[in-house]
Amino acid sequence: METIETLSLNDQEALLELLQKRLIEQRRKILMGEIAEVRQEYAQGQVRFGSVADFMAELDE
Repeated sequence: METIETLSLNDQEALLELLQKRLIEQRRKILMGEIAEVRQEYAQGQVRFGSVADFMAELDE
């Protein structure tokens, strides 16, 4: 933090922008992985559709 505080305001803003872009990219990669996993589960017939009531009723069986 001390090192960052020695930077000019413009440089601090540029660093912040860079970090925000990296975080966005990391979140995007995680989301893409989750999407790929769900698509694979769907293709294998492991995804079910229904209402909360449907799932609760199934748990009671």
